[in-house]
Amino acid sequence: MEITCSQRLCQILICSAVQRCRISDQLCRLSVVLKRCPDSDPPVIRVSNGMLFITTTSISDNEIFHYHLNFKESAAARRLTRLPSTTKNGLKFSGTEVSLSTWECIDDLVEGITCFFQKMLILKVPKVAVELVVERMTGSRENFLLAKDDNLLPCPMSNIECLALGFQDYVLKHGNMFDKQCPACLSRREHLKVGSGVACSSDSLASTGQLMEAVVIFRELPDASSLSCLRECSTTKVIYFQDFLPSVIPQSPLNALRSIDWENYGLTIKTYVVGESGHAVIEWENLPPSTHIDIVLHCYHKKVKIPRTWQKTQVDRNLAKKAVKLALDNLKERYKGTLLSAHAVKICSYALDLARTISNLILLSNDKEFQGECLSLLGLQPQQMGEGKEVEDCIQEKIIAVIEINDRKSRKSRNAPDFLFEAENIHEPEDEEFQGEEGVSILDL
Repeated sequence: MEITCSQRLCQILICSAVQRCRISDQLCRLSVVLKRCPDSDPPVIRVSNGMLFITTTSISDNEIFHYHLNFKESAAARRLTRLPSTTKNGLKFSGTEVSLSTWECIDDLVEGITCFFQKMLILKVPKVAVELVVERMTGSRENFLLAKDDNLLPCPMSNIECLALGFQDYVLKHGNMFDKQCPACLSRREHLKVGSGVACSSDSLASTGQLMEAVVIFRELPDASSLSCLRECSTTKVIYFQDFLPSVIPQSPLNALRSIDWENYGLTIKTYVVGESGHAVIEWENLPPSTHIDIVLHCYHKKVKIPRTWQKTQVDRNLAKKAVKLALDNLKERYKGTLLSAHAVKICSYALDLARTISNLILLSNDKEFQGECLSLLGLQPQQMGEGKEVEDCIQEKIIAVIEINDRKSRKSRNAPDFLFEAENIHEPEDEEFQGEEGVSILDL
């Protein structure tokens, strides 16, 4: 759906209101009220006159201040005009109201603003309730969108935690649509595997430097062929926010996505494109049919800065790449066996045969002391000696665990191998070790 100038202006105003609510750290209510102009056919708002009317007051003020902003005025110093203020009569409250007029069908505005609000809900900004209201000529008041109570999140919660929660809500909707909930066709929240990462352009997160947040969600669907509502599992749509505003993904973070070593996570990129909605669409070459990956990025400044002129933030490519890699590494560390590299998967395929061989060496040995030491290293009891399958499974589990730990390391840090078994007062001579692939050290039992 094409966005009109009026809708874009509304989006910027809503984004500014969200920023104001965020930095206030207080419970806020954000309302967008549309009123139809009398005697208009088709139903429109009003004729645009290039003016914004602003009413604002803080909790400590005794007056309500009124301004109007004229966009048609060429001299910047004369665009904002202060109007006579009104008294608050001793009442204590705060808030800001911005009014504008536009020549546009009210139903088109409702559709555009509703879609925008639904995208904003992915950010799940805490302590902010939002609503869209249409006042008809008959005096009726229609409430199109009201943020649910679960959006009023407990505090304190970081922005990345809120983004992860909101993005989970999004991927659980019908076919990743913003306005359709279909719990029957997608897995429940607890079945989602979520990884997140935050990268900062400066050394200290306490600075006003640029931040890039990334959330990656990995899910295995029960039967992808039966889910006609879900788009192709082999593709991933990357949703992008900039300064708390849904945005077209810039070229810099798009290049960052291309430069990631996806093979380290068992993935191979087939194509990258930017869709009509401005989202990046990644098509995978080797993603299993029952698996789906979702990604969201958000770039903003930790401390709100009010620029003299509205301008786009330049996104650091390295910042985007680092945030996505941190999210992938976080997901890989939290969930065993997820996003293993192709090489690690290959090594894991040998684990069963290797575990069976080691198990037979232990069980068939006539040296009881040797068997006891092996069981101690495995964390098993002597009475479990007769259960060969249990010994084999324990060894296989340890082998795979070591492979997974080593796979989570960067390639540069894989020189020092991990040991399959560890115990106090046991030192393995170098000539009794077998150096396996991926730097896995296996005792010659």
